[in-house]
Amino acid sequence: MKVLITGGGTGGHIMPALAIAQKIIEKNYKNDILYVGTKNGLESELVPKEGFKFKTVKATYLERKISLKNVKTMFITIEGILQSLKIINKYKPDIVIGTGGYVCGPVVLAACLKGIPSLIHEQNVFPGITNKILSKFITKIAISFSDSEKYFKYKDKLVLTGNPVRNEIINYNRKKSREKFGIRNNEIFIYSFGGSGGQKSLNDAMIEVIKNNKNNKKIKILHVTGKRLYNEFLSDLKNSNIITLPPNIEILEYMYDAPSALAASDLVIGSSGAITIAEITAIGIPSILIPKAYTAENHQEYNARALEKKGAAKVLLEKEITGEKLESTINSIINDNEVLKKMSINSKKLGKVNAKDKIYNTIVELSSISSRSNK
Repeated sequence: MKVLITGGGTGGHIMPALAIAQKIIEKNYKNDILYVGTKNGLESELVPKEGFKFKTVKATYLERKISLKNVKTMFITIEGILQSLKIINKYKPDIVIGTGGYVCGPVVLAACLKGIPSLIHEQNVFPGITNKILSKFITKIAISFSDSEKYFKYKDKLVLTGNPVRNEIINYNRKKSREKFGIRNNEIFIYSFGGSGGQKSLNDAMIEVIKNNKNNKKIKILHVTGKRLYNEFLSDLKNSNIITLPPNIEILEYMYDAPSALAASDLVIGSSGAITIAEITAIGIPSILIPKAYTAENHQEYNARALEKKGAAKVLLEKEITGEKLESTINSIINDNEVLKKMSINSKKLGKVNAKDKIYNTIVELSSISSRSNK
């Protein structure tokens, strides 16, 4: 089976694409993968490191309002479609898969023009503009949340798969992870982070939480600031008279072993990117979600509300979060074992650990259509 995969711009689009690619090879080493992205996108760095063949096409962002930039975008998109057609004609894929980002536009459209079976994967509750446009032309749409159904017009194309999650997340060992962080059985471990770039609103609120819980023998806190905000956060701590970190508080600029931290957690606090949500629900961790307000189509709030509606998370918006409010929300969860247990169960119910298998089965089904049509 020859599979062309495209997706780029952010890790939220690239990581699912790589997880799908790895699953395809894992199922059959004879399967062949070609990844198509942009020259300057993050995918141009990450994909070759994973050992997959990589080609580039031109693509750019489409603004939601009428503008001169969109005229330029139209010409770039046409050029990208022509480049994609050239790649497809040479590679001859059985199926084309898109995981979001504007590079998917020209690549998947080219596949549709050639009559090649196509699949797009939407990570968020609220679909991105590229996937909404492509939904009219493609063969199947893999969605990660049941709440996404109402945002797609072509219901017969939908298949609920969930977001693909890394094996190291699914195959976690809670006991070993807690030992690694020195967490006792009677301690509550709180893991807070605002994504790879950090989150200023969360950092500001965590200052108050840390002040109120320093030397609290019942709680251990690991807070990840984000590299660009690390020095500022340490300075804010000093201004709050926390010169030396107490033994129950750890501050990092970046978390290189997120699977272990998640596995050890009793409560996660963070923004509500689709992959983060997929990982915490795969394990079944209660969460306090703080959607980043500036994300496209405000998709993080849609993601967070989906968990809140099912009783798996509590949501605080960036415009309303304060240290006092975050502290109060934390206490309302960790000071009631029944609430903590119920949120954990509800989180686990939402987890889709077999997402990669569901996506792979859909890929095989679509590629067989391609094989029959070529006979």
